[in-house]
Amino acid sequence: MSPRILYTTLLIGALAFAGGCTKSEPESSSAQVADAVQSKSPGDKQQAQAAPEPGVDYHSFANTDDFLVKHVDLDLEVHFDRKVIEGEAKLQLERLTDQKNPLVLDTRDLHIESVRAGHGSQLQPVKFTLGKTDPHLGTPLSIELPQNATTVAIRYSTSPDASGVQWLEPQQTAGGDFPFLFTQAQAIHARSFIPLQDSPKVRMTYNATIRTPPELRAVMSANNDPQAAKDGVYEFSMPQPIPSYLIALAVGDLDFKPMGERTGVYAEPELLDAAAAEFEDTESMLEATEKVYGPYRWDRYDLLILPPSFPFGGMENPRLSFITPTVIAGDKSLVALIAHELAHSWSGNLVTNASWRDLWLNEGFTTYLTNRIMQNIYGDERYRMEMALGYDDLEADLADREDRDEIMAIDLRGRDPDDVFSNIPYEKGSLFLYELEQKIGREAFDQFLLDYFNHFSFESITTEDFLAYLQQTLLQQYPQQLDEARIRQWIYEPGIPEGAPHPRSDAFTKLDPLRDQWLGGEIAAADIDTGDWTFHQWKYFLDGMPEKLSESQLRELDSAFGLTDSKNNEIAFSWLMIAVRNDYQPAFARLEDFLTSIGRNKFLRPLYRNLVDSGKQEMAVRIFEEAKAGYHPLTVKVNSRVIYGPDAS
Repeated sequence: MSPRILYTTLLIGALAFAGGCTKSEPESSSAQVADAVQSKSPGDKQQAQAAPEPGVDYHSFANTDDFLVKHVDLDLEVHFDRKVIEGEAKLQLERLTDQKNPLVLDTRDLHIESVRAGHGSQLQPVKFTLGKTDPHLGTPLSIELPQNATTVAIRYSTSPDASGVQWLEPQQTAGGDFPFLFTQAQAIHARSFIPLQDSPKVRMTYNATIRTPPELRAVMSANNDPQAAKDGVYEFSMPQPIPSYLIALAVGDLDFKPMGERTGVYAEPELLDAAAAEFEDTESMLEATEKVYGPYRWDRYDLLILPPSFPFGGMENPRLSFITPTVIAGDKSLVALIAHELAHSWSGNLVTNASWRDLWLNEGFTTYLTNRIMQNIYGDERYRMEMALGYDDLEADLADREDRDEIMAIDLRGRDPDDVFSNIPYEKGSLFLYELEQKIGREAFDQFLLDYFNHFSFESITTEDFLAYLQQTLLQQYPQQLDEARIRQWIYEPGIPEGAPHPRSDAFTKLDPLRDQWLGGEIAAADIDTGDWTFHQWKYFLDGMPEKLSESQLRELDSAFGLTDSKNNEIAFSWLMIAVRNDYQPAFARLEDFLTSIGRNKFLRPLYRNLVDSGKQEMAVRIFEEAKAGYHPLTVKVNSRVIYGPDAS
């Protein structure tokens, strides 16, 4: 996911949903395994006192030391009337032990109808048990396997309230005539629509048959065919092994438009042309990245433009990034999001964090690559502005977080893994890599990254794997420039190390005296020449305003620059934050429209928190209750806690 395009989206994180039921009587061995796996849950206080073990996924019940899922075949039907996905998941297993242990999978709120297991096509019904539900992790599914069984087929259906699935009514879409469905699996929400080993350290290929209403098109993080007839049956294949959080599905009234030889965009017809024009540089971004960091390994790179309720800026599902329409600004000012999701094709999708503790390996590398892509396509000044804004975002986040949450290799035991998403793995991780680049030179660092992506391609690695690789490469090659103790300080200690680089942009520093002169009454807002300002400069100018402004100052800014009516969602958001804390009533109609028409947590959570902190909880409650039917489940969860308190569900 994207950095500052997403940064506030994920400051607290979208929380998981508990659930589960049991089917069949538990056998002793399956119950014992379920209890053993449960020891990885947040309730184990004694375990939480010890250092986390590298490579252990504390957010999965799966017994990955006994079995690995290598391939999944899905045959699923989408029921919009019942808001349910049902069908079969057939898992191909690799056995890692001769012990006769049951297979343990991750689920959340799934209704398991039956399980068959065996070898090849010779499958027979087997006993299974759904264990104790954990509020963060869901419910373990324990399956008794026949001797030498390598195939397990599970018939199941999802809950209408599945945490990783959103069902939209026609009025919530751009066209207004057809419903829409999309999934969001990161961090551990794949288990809410597929029973599997829901851990990023487990990589698998998959095939899928998706059955939909005939007027709708299904697309997945797989080999989509834009020429496929809308006949209600769609076939997909993902031949490269991916972690479960990158399995993604969307169904809606979708058309396709190419943007280049290997790039194109899927969207509702009403958004298609605008999206294709906004993101037309995607092919150039792909080519520029390949030149430095090696070939693109995923065949095609297409975009899917989702309805505005999508809770994130983007999601890097391989071959088909899911994108919020809130970045269609008409001037390409917000396309860093596309660069970020594309960069994940190398850092994250190709080389993946083995657990959510190691998220910085995904997001820090991707944020660094994003800035480099933006520089290659849009020039040095855009690069410096993106870097400077990222640093400001990091400083703001550090001022608002506990020490334990400022550590890149964060200890997440006992917590929802979505709590990991903040500017720490994104911007602190990127700044760490930028320091390495500054110390050894860009050419040498680019070669290191190219070698790193090739060395770990299609693998999931830990922070310690990265450090071991660094020992074998840069620390040996550049002993005078690099210091292992400082590298460990970056990764394992809070804050920013003293002497770290501080990216700055002249395009911003020249705005400081203008803002000060206006605040001091020396110049009028209308006399400030903003004709060539980018979104980045508007954000810097507005975010640098003091907490309190007078009514006359607010009216002057609004009259001079039309801020309440801004069509750029980033500018509108910065302005509405100012309006809320200063009780600027002329902007409140736009505020209400903004909160009820967009589901992106980057915007919603700070605005709702600002309303509550400004004594406007009643207004926040009224708007939230009106809008929440159209929000994603994760958005409802996060903002319920902002508005009603930490114990709200």
